Amino acid sequence: MEQGSDPFDRDRDRHRVSVAPLQRGDGGLGGFLVAGRWPETTREWAQVLLLAVRLAAVPGMVPTTAVFHALDGVPRTDHPGAVGLIALAGPVIGAGAPAPGELADPMPAAVLLLHPPAESRPSLPEAAGSASGCVLLPGLPHLGLEHRAAWVEAEASGEMSQLVSRVGIDPASDPDTAVLAMLLAA
Repeated sequence: MEQGSDPFDRDRDRHRVSVAPLQRGDGGLGGFLVAGRWPETTREWAQVLLLAVRLAAVPGMVPTTAVFHALDGVPRTDHPGAVGLIALAGPVIGAGAPAPGELADPMPAAVLLLHPPAESRPSLPEAAGSASGCVLLPGLPHLGLEHRAAWVEAEASGEMSQLVSRVGIDPASDPDTAVLAMLLAA
């Protein structure tokens, strides 16, 4: 600890990213309330994804592979410091699924894909029962801003079996990022 630093410094706490899960009426995961500030780095977004994947591993929270997207601003809330939502856009396929390009306007800072254990392929045999997910941080390659992504595999207990993050990805090179890029394509 730095000399003279206060472990209860509230100003420092305001600069943290705080994430709280939101439950739908049926008990499933409806998204996340983000407070303090939005994640800024691929690493911070990977940490948010890890929390989301751990929740997706809980039976009934994410019944089928689902898409979530970041939304600036929040509806009326009693939570001080709320800056936005990561909201459920719908299942990846079937009734209620977002259409190609539906998430393009306005372009979200991030889109997530969460796979419950029944729809995940574990990277290791001992990771059976894990959920997985991907976060795509869309860039503007024609302006020199590269696409970034992270992938996580974890159990509800919190045990993580895989965490990968990359900068400069081609969204078409991975099935998860390809799906998310399709939903963002205008």
